[in-house]
Amino acid sequence: MRAHVEFITTPTADTPGTTLLLHFDKKRYLIGSVAEGTQRAIMQRGAKLTKVSDIFLTGKMEWANTGGLIGMILSLADVVTTQAEDAIRIAREKAERLLVREQRANGGDQVNEKLGESAAAFEKPTLTIHGGTNLTHTLATARRFVFRKGMAVELDEFEGRNTQAASRDGKSEPTFTDENVKVWAMTILPSDLSGDVSPTSGTSKGLGKRSFGLVDEVQTDESSLGRSGGLTDAERGRGNLMRKAVVSEMFNSEWRLDHLVEMPLSEVDMPAAIFIRDPETGRIREYAGPMPPEVKPSEGPISPVNDINVLVRQPWPGALIRELPPTSPSREALSYVIKTHPQRGKFLPDRAKALGVEEGPKWASLAMGICVEAVDGSIVTPEMVLGEGSEGTGFAVVDLPSEGYVDGLVKSEEWKIETIMNGVNAIVWILGPGVSKDERLKRFVSKMSHINHIVSSPDHCPNYLALDSSASATIQLFKLDPLRFQLPIHDNAKVPQVETSTTDTQGKPSPFQAAERGKRIQLQPRLEVQDKYVVPPLNTAVAWKSVSPEVERLAQDAENELRDERMQQEIARQQEGIPGMDVEIITLGTGSSLPSKYRNVSATLVRVPGIGSYLFDCGENTLGQLRRMFRAEQVLEILRDLKAIWISHLHADHHLGITSVIKAWYEEVWGNGKQARPQGESIRHPQDCLKVLREEKRLFVLSEYAMIKWLKEYASVEDYGFDKLVPLAVLSAKPWMGVSSKMGWGDILITPNAEAEEGLRELGVALVSAMGVSDVQAVDVDHCRGSKAVSFTFPSGFKFSYSGDCRPSREFAVIGKDSTVLLHEATFDDELQGDAKAKKHSTTSEALGVGVAMGARRVILTHFSQRYQKIPVMDAVEGQDLGIDAAGEISATTDAAESDPSMDVSSQASLVKIKNPASVDMKIGIAFDFMRVKVGEIIHLERFTPALIKHYEQQEEAGGNFRRDRREVQVDNQRTKKPKQEPKARKAKTKHDKIQSDR
Repeated sequence: MRAHVEFITTPTADTPGTTLLLHFDKKRYLIGSVAEGTQRAIMQRGAKLTKVSDIFLTGKMEWANTGGLIGMILSLADVVTTQAEDAIRIAREKAERLLVREQRANGGDQVNEKLGESAAAFEKPTLTIHGGTNLTHTLATARRFVFRKGMAVELDEFEGRNTQAASRDGKSEPTFTDENVKVWAMTILPSDLSGDVSPTSGTSKGLGKRSFGLVDEVQTDESSLGRSGGLTDAERGRGNLMRKAVVSEMFNSEWRLDHLVEMPLSEVDMPAAIFIRDPETGRIREYAGPMPPEVKPSEGPISPVNDINVLVRQPWPGALIRELPPTSPSREALSYVIKTHPQRGKFLPDRAKALGVEEGPKWASLAMGICVEAVDGSIVTPEMVLGEGSEGTGFAVVDLPSEGYVDGLVKSEEWKIETIMNGVNAIVWILGPGVSKDERLKRFVSKMSHINHIVSSPDHCPNYLALDSSASATIQLFKLDPLRFQLPIHDNAKVPQVETSTTDTQGKPSPFQAAERGKRIQLQPRLEVQDKYVVPPLNTAVAWKSVSPEVERLAQDAENELRDERMQQEIARQQEGIPGMDVEIITLGTGSSLPSKYRNVSATLVRVPGIGSYLFDCGENTLGQLRRMFRAEQVLEILRDLKAIWISHLHADHHLGITSVIKAWYEEVWGNGKQARPQGESIRHPQDCLKVLREEKRLFVLSEYAMIKWLKEYASVEDYGFDKLVPLAVLSAKPWMGVSSKMGWGDILITPNAEAEEGLRELGVALVSAMGVSDVQAVDVDHCRGSKAVSFTFPSGFKFSYSGDCRPSREFAVIGKDSTVLLHEATFDDELQGDAKAKKHSTTSEALGVGVAMGARRVILTHFSQRYQKIPVMDAVEGQDLGIDAAGEISATTDAAESDPSMDVSSQASLVKIKNPASVDMKIGIAFDFMRVKVGEIIHLERFTPALIKHYEQQEEAGGNFRRDRREVQVDNQRTKKPKQEPKARKAKTKHDKIQSDR
């Protein structure tokens, strides 16, 4: 049996954490951090995750180490679900073929019987995640937007364990063991918390796992859980049981979408899908009568409704938990010692014969470690017939976030216990900046000179391009259009990545060897560090030269055309009256559903000169994308100028990067000794709000209430800056009723413009002034519960409208009227309109139709299905048929919304098609990751379309890189049927492509 551990990531802008993959023939284990960007890096490496059974998280349970965990779990669960459905489908087809031949008459019953056997044989896999204090709480906060049934998730939280205590006989039992490995977890505390005191509970630790025997004795009221002075062991135990129950309901629930419950109409939590049973036919149909109020009395008019009984879908059980038990930040850092089991010696046939064991099955049993009976009736044990075995080999993974953890590491008992350390011949050091220069650590390492010491740290590992495919695509785009694209920021050699006061300038030899992507530690048959699998850095020259002369000529033609005097005059004419020409739009992530090798998930930065920067959605690793586009000092400038973050809806691909961005903003604006970090004020009165807006630099976060709640709940895990936000829960406008958007800050409702109600007008003006805008309006759109589209209007008259994810919306066209720029999702091309309706997204023509309907001067299309790995189908953009009537009128016809428990089923108008796009004064651009375009340059983008199309056609013909890589994580929605039409030649081949279910 062979086993090895491989470096998947080392610290870079793309991959801020260190991730290892422990590989056995039938199982895989992830070890280290699962930071943002980890999933993309794994795709890039072509590593298969379907056999991953356990994740061992190292370091502190903070977002820097866990930010990619939720997305990883979602993708794994979807892959497993697809595999199960495929296995059952194949079994059904096989059974049908066999039984049709054998017995046509009774085939149906036998097919079902065989199918049942196949389904029973497919055991639902379980993913176990091991980590420190607050791991369970972190996952439980995601209950409102995470629900999967294909894979059970179990959590093994080392909360309250003394993992460093040795027993009296000098041995220590592992904290985890299975058929492949034994694992000892080490909880390391910083120097100011060393000793026997838990950093979270303030109580003494006991040996082994925390006992839950006192859980039933504690009070159950909330005041007992939230009292000051810390929680008792029993209170924390009860809280953890509740959190584990929540996580279990998120991944292992029996909840069904088609289950309806009856309740009075007045008690329905709107928005919701409401049904009623027809009294005459008994059939269930959609309720079309008066709706219950969706707003409070202070928010607008309420119509009385008849309080009849209706049928509604209940949210999945985890989402019904309104509040989690309290917790507090933990400073524990986890490390591990991991060993394989001892290997049995070689089977010796001569000994077996001498002991009277007959050749055959009994020999095989002895070789596998099973006792057998000899001819004379005596018992023969394996030790009698096996040669000398070998001790299990292993390695340690030590995660030290800062120098404060070095003392705790040195004093750990594990290093002194022979049963743990025998066979450990390598240590992987995951170190924070400056830690490797600590003299105490150097002395500790020097005492273990017989062990291989491999360090993964920004002090030893350069900021290379970890996402080769994405970087190559950007380099090629830079060659074609250097004004809109640039070379990704990277350095394949410089270490440390950032000079610090702890940088060693004496040139002393380091006791460490640097970790590299692909470096392996072979564990079996013998321990060996192997560099032959190291992945070399991307050769940027090869990517540059991969652009053909023909494509270069087309790009040059576009540049020459734009330099033509008559063309410049025509462009100037078409630009007349457009405000905000210098506003820069930076598309950081332009893909949908989950990150791919070529497109990251949703995020767009809008930089308004003289006012500030604004983020529209913030998918996983948005901060990493910024750090690839801008140098360190430029990133800090953007963070200082950041005014607001808008989150369109609570799907993972739109918001899982927000925590990192807020924390980076917090540290730049409030950290590094610049200002004290006082606790957030209690916002109870308008004057409290005014005081904050006038006296402090705050970051505005605008979204639905559930998003604000998630940010607040996670703030109890780490201080990432929530207390310095202005968290605004947005209540949608009702254009047909003349009702404007309102924003809830705590218990105060604010109209974000000068038209606020008497008594709140001053606050409304102060709010938009501090945000740098003159108005913000949002409407509900048809995608999932709480989805909103938004329009930001600035004092200069510049107006930016963003759709988020949605079907075409009449109400959005109303609030976005006369937009300067519309950024609209175009998940599917026109041939897949059925998919767009089923998944509640828009096609290319539908997105452009919204632009025409609102009179937008410029439109940028984004959020492309990951089936389009590099470029979406651009036929409609070339002006053949945009799909709206010449007058740009919006049809009153309404799509019947297919509902799930989180979907808003309010009517949304669908758009008809444009027959004469030439008559529409609207310029269109296609978004790519890392694209920077000023409003005045959007008109230039269409000139480069021929070059882009030809480039990707050649890419496809050259080697199939355009084709979706089979090794990538694929998500299938079996309920969506494949369209009958064959895709056009220039589109990505879809033989192995599967339609992705949007998270």
